[in-house]
Amino acid sequence: MPVIRVLPPDLINQIAAGEVIERPSSVVKELVENSLDAGATRIEVDIEQGGARLIRVRDDGGGIAPDELPLAVASHATSKIGSFEDLEHVASMGFRGEALASVSSVARFALTSRARGAEAAFRIEVDGGKLQAARPAQHPPGTSVEVRDLFYNVPARRKFMRAERTEFAHIDDLLKSLALARSGVEFRLSHNGKPVRVWKVARDEQAALARVADVLGEEFPGRSLRIDHAAAGLRLSGWVGLPTASRGQPDAQFFYVNGRLVRDRVVAHAVRQAYADVLFHGRHPAFVLYLELDPVGVDVNVHPAKHEVRFREQRLVHDFLFRSLHEALAQTRAGQAMQQQPAAVADTASTSAVAAQSTYGGGWSGGAATQSRLSLGVREQPLADYAALLGESVPRDAAGWTQPSFAPDSAEQAPPLGFAIAQLKSIYVLAENEHGLVLVDMHAAHERITYEKLKVARAANHLRSQVLLVPLSLAVSAKEAAAAEEHAEALAAWGLELSRGGPSAVVVRRIPALLEGADVGQLTRDVLAELAQHGSSRRLQELENELLSTMACHGSVRAGRRLSLPEMNALLREMEATERSGQCNHGRPTWTQLSLAELDKLFLRGR
Repeated sequence: MPVIRVLPPDLINQIAAGEVIERPSSVVKELVENSLDAGATRIEVDIEQGGARLIRVRDDGGGIAPDELPLAVASHATSKIGSFEDLEHVASMGFRGEALASVSSVARFALTSRARGAEAAFRIEVDGGKLQAARPAQHPPGTSVEVRDLFYNVPARRKFMRAERTEFAHIDDLLKSLALARSGVEFRLSHNGKPVRVWKVARDEQAALARVADVLGEEFPGRSLRIDHAAAGLRLSGWVGLPTASRGQPDAQFFYVNGRLVRDRVVAHAVRQAYADVLFHGRHPAFVLYLELDPVGVDVNVHPAKHEVRFREQRLVHDFLFRSLHEALAQTRAGQAMQQQPAAVADTASTSAVAAQSTYGGGWSGGAATQSRLSLGVREQPLADYAALLGESVPRDAAGWTQPSFAPDSAEQAPPLGFAIAQLKSIYVLAENEHGLVLVDMHAAHERITYEKLKVARAANHLRSQVLLVPLSLAVSAKEAAAAEEHAEALAAWGLELSRGGPSAVVVRRIPALLEGADVGQLTRDVLAELAQHGSSRRLQELENELLSTMACHGSVRAGRRLSLPEMNALLREMEATERSGQCNHGRPTWTQLSLAELDKLFLRGR
């Protein structure tokens, strides 16, 4: 066997570089994060040949003292932490003290810096890991780092670099994510001497939203909800896209934890569950969200590239994210977007329920003196048919639709979805509002209305459970058995009674009455798998919702049914008052708007 020996510093740095420096964008990430940690308010990034030839990052941060320059490129040397306690409270972007040492070991490296208040700047150079002495240089307060000929001394790594355009696209995407994270910092990006991006300092929310629009598209602000909710020492803010702003790929998802862009399975699971009731299969939501919490509550020392974090209170974070997003999305109603300015978006998760109730809860009001509720002639008989499953009769008002007490030619302001004017092929309702033409899929819309009322009726009558005639014993993993024991009380509240039958076994004694006939074994395993992995599970509620969704689908007005104008108007008013009514139970849109400008364009008017 070869003898054990200590590796030379140059080789250690190259090994570390292999973990952190994957491509030119990795270098840009480390350098820009150092600039942010230095308190920079202006950062310029100059790229040549996609970063293969040159990466230069200049900032106006605090700078580095001349005698500390050699330490800046030394391994495990940093000003950001000094003790284990500091590591538990990391608030900076970097903290490992490896970035500059790693970069300088695989490129021709130069660092020029002038500390704030210093009379002169100094420069050091590193070529293939060999450090040269510091010498005076010309430079304003701040720091510049130049990285030339990346991987020139590691041919195998250089071969894996992609085309210039591809590598620059990665750098561009990285700068976009950093610009979203730090709206108070000006960013400039150039490629081969040509300016590409300039993000000025965003001094208010409108300017910050303009940055979001620049990254996620001009349409995103008008198709998103503003989130700002705090509870239990956590704060969630930012913008979440409406279901109509969903995408085919998860390429418009930006989630920051204390200013750090992360990818986390707890976060992904919570977001996916929040959108479960409104997003069409295979689509992905768009969002820019910022989670703030005490640094001691999150471990950032998980991955060398710092893309991942670990929450100390995983279940608390999961439930907070899910509830904040779920409640915000629940307040979306058909026509609501037409009532908002493009950048105003929506209320906060903590107050949106109150706002929505005051605006829509009692049906649309034509004026201060005029408001009435009239019963529609079409009865929702399926609600009564399904009442037995819920335990009691459905509340009487759950079957009524509201009808305004004014005529379409009234001088009063029209409701968001306007007034019905016709029915097309017994499938679509056509309505006129202030903006133009509204088209409604009447079955999809009524399906959502019926579904939401069934959920309310179920909640009002509480959950009933069914005792199994013969208890079912299941073999599960030890982790899942422990989860069953830990969450037994919460599961019982949903009608699923479990007890631990051994180190790797559970016994099922009771299930929710609505799920009688379901595969009890598979249901239990699904619930325990989620509890073991995420500390939270909504599988029981999701299965019940699936059943109620099926009921609603079969109990809603079908395509081919002729409706009168009062019936069509009643449907429009219910859509405006029903949560999530912009989508049916399967995530498909229930309505669309054609503005007068769009209609004029179809007929070439004004040309």
